[in-house]
Amino acid sequence: MIKKITASILCSIGLLYACSPQEQADNHLEALGTTIEEVKAQYAPDKRVALFEVEPISYSDTLVLKGETDQPVAKKALLAQLANQNYQVIDSINTLPDASLGEDTLGVVYISAANIRSQPRHSGELATQATMGMPLKILKKEGDWHLVQTPDQYISWMQGSFVPMNKAEYEAWQAKDKVIFTEMTGYAYAQPVKNTTTISDLVAGNVMELVDETPFSYEVRLPDGRPAYVRKNESAPFDEWVAEAEATESTVVNTAFKLMGVPYLWGGTSAKGVDCSGFTKTIYFMNGKILPRDASQQVFAGELVDEDKNFEELRPGDLLFFGRAATDSTRERVTHVGMWIGDQQFIHSPGMEAMVKVSSIDPESEYYDEFNLNRYLRSKRIINSQQDIIALREVKLF
Repeated sequence: MIKKITASILCSIGLLYACSPQEQADNHLEALGTTIEEVKAQYAPDKRVALFEVEPISYSDTLVLKGETDQPVAKKALLAQLANQNYQVIDSINTLPDASLGEDTLGVVYISAANIRSQPRHSGELATQATMGMPLKILKKEGDWHLVQTPDQYISWMQGSFVPMNKAEYEAWQAKDKVIFTEMTGYAYAQPVKNTTTISDLVAGNVMELVDETPFSYEVRLPDGRPAYVRKNESAPFDEWVAEAEATESTVVNTAFKLMGVPYLWGGTSAKGVDCSGFTKTIYFMNGKILPRDASQQVFAGELVDEDKNFEELRPGDLLFFGRAATDSTRERVTHVGMWIGDQQFIHSPGMEAMVKVSSIDPESEYYDEFNLNRYLRSKRIINSQQDIIALREVKLF
């Protein structure tokens, strides 16, 4: 029997009126829903990086909690709060990873750039991409699609394109010597000589197992086991590269210009195509830092430099954020991000221009961008900041 004192004094016998069983159930569901939303706001406020989809259902005089979450601490907190409120509920909340996956709850991407979508279908919106060698946490399966979580905690759907692994297999993969591809685009070849069959196309940041080396190539094995060779002048041993990777004003600007002209792609985070935040994310990843996925998440990273159009305070590498300022009745909405390169200019991937380009805040410049200047919100400094930024050399994945 449900025990709850806050339904309403009016539900008591002898007062103005009595609540029907349906009205009592509705009151309980409303109160439960409020508690669920409070817990969700505390533990999983951003559904892009944390799942907490729970709803209360009433069966006769029994309340059942149904749904799923990848936040066990949130589920524990909810049940504790409900117990304190004298509710008796049946817990039918599924904690992810789903038990049907067995032990294969991890994986590694084996193609150059895998598309990850917001729904488990090809017509679903492209949410982000995962590149070769990127580890994944597998949360559940629906048909041929898997709900996966990337190292920046982004949660979306992928069909194939990764090797499922148990913890031991994943740790064995992580322990192997590796090579990272450092050019923006290229290929892995069947032989260590020029003009041979290609095994796979590659993009910057692709990671492969290091097997051996020849004078001009590394012998590698792709995550799905395919043997191949990559040119030494287009790649580097991963441990050496990550130890030396450093985001400086010059390195991030140099990386940004290597992506000039790359097509705009909503959800893109690779040299095959980038959206605005995928562009800045790729720049910093190739210099040893992992930024959050979206512009509305990146705006919370780094240190505040300016929010009054005092652009003289900016340094190359600072991120500029654009969108709609908050009003008395609406919240701020961050919709775009670019990177300052100096000389009153920033580089970005604007959808309306269909490719990475340089814009200017100078009205006299041929690159003057009045549209974005008018919706400028603030700038944040990423270089030398530890605020909500993961150093790739320090990352411990899953």
